[in-house]
Amino acid sequence: MAMTVQFGTDGIRGRAYEEITTDLAYKLGRAVACVFNAPVFVGYDTRQSSPALAAAVLCGLKDGGASAINLGYFTTPGVAVIAQQRGGVGVVVSASHNPYFDNGLKVLGLGGSKLDVATEQAVTDALNAAPSAASDDFAETPIDVSAEHDYAQHIASLVPGDISALSIVLDCANGAASHVAHELFEATGVSLTTINDGPNGQNINENCGSTHVEGLVAKVKELGADLGLAFDGDADRLIAVDAEGNVRDGDDLMILFALDFAIRNKLGGGLVVTSMSNLGLHRAMRTAKTKVIETDVGDRNVLLALEENAWNFGGEQSGHLIFRDLAPTGDGLLTGLMLCDLVARRGPLNELANAAWSRVPQRLINIANDLYKEDVVQSLFQELVASHNVELSDVRLLVRPSGTEPVVRVMIEALDATFVDEFSSRLESSFS
Repeated sequence: MAMTVQFGTDGIRGRAYEEITTDLAYKLGRAVACVFNAPVFVGYDTRQSSPALAAAVLCGLKDGGASAINLGYFTTPGVAVIAQQRGGVGVVVSASHNPYFDNGLKVLGLGGSKLDVATEQAVTDALNAAPSAASDDFAETPIDVSAEHDYAQHIASLVPGDISALSIVLDCANGAASHVAHELFEATGVSLTTINDGPNGQNINENCGSTHVEGLVAKVKELGADLGLAFDGDADRLIAVDAEGNVRDGDDLMILFALDFAIRNKLGGGLVVTSMSNLGLHRAMRTAKTKVIETDVGDRNVLLALEENAWNFGGEQSGHLIFRDLAPTGDGLLTGLMLCDLVARRGPLNELANAAWSRVPQRLINIANDLYKEDVVQSLFQELVASHNVELSDVRLLVRPSGTEPVVRVMIEALDATFVDEFSSRLESSFS
């Protein structure tokens, strides 16, 4: 009997050809064709398994009676924009920031939106009921070569400010942004340097991109650039590096954008963050008299809160920022342009961030699912709270299973940096 497939926080993700198979991809195509009566735009990232999985999705869509359009190598938010512009839905073959040997399947609803719970369940049920392909020889579908240019032009139109005086380094993570980022940023007139923009199927996210910014930091400092922008494999998130070589994550960027939007009366109510955001962010927003709503981890939760409150802006510490009035989902390229515009108008990123807030010591430890023991984490926490004599209001422990990797994420945060350091080192030793 076939194992039932269930969507996680970011679609279905796993080892390519083992968990994410062409049979599963074909069935997903059949399921999407069953649930939606609209054109389906399929894009994929640069890992070596993506073209074959996308071919299977496209074949499943066609066999299910859908109009299926192959976008080729494409960012996840780019697929959302094309679906929005052309009145359809999207399927993305990508494992985002995971290593090349993983892959994933993600479905975007009508207009490129996140699936609501009911629609996701309908796709899941249709997927588990879908037939296998008659053959595993999936014919190639011609690529719509106009889509990438349409996407780049659309994003550029959203940020019309003059950023041509800036010098920028882009780290494309050897991923889906590797080609389109050139077109988008070169058109602005900036002094542009790109790194990690030569995908070979196996180097996506490998010691590069938003999860490995050391190379970008070095390049920014070497060139004396104003700004470094690091994307992940499917370019839906952004981590920045300022001119001094400091890494600026989603918390930094959300604070600066929120303050800037508030000054220009564009914030639309307040800021939505997740439980991973630093305590320092909440303090800065309190000082600025800006409302903050905190959700569970996941960009869908952020988007739901934005929609429920009719607010415009929110995001995650990981760099997944959502400008709800501009785009249907988080988009690293859009965020990068927006940040360039902010720096061009307001001044150096380092100065802006240092003036806006102070980060509270925080550490994130990943523990493999098969090693994790809840009682070990809790007893260590209680022991150190007692021995360091800290107030519970000055410390925060957050434990959650990852929605994208087989790990449990443990976040510790405290006003006392020595508490954070000791907890982290002892926890890592306990599970090593």
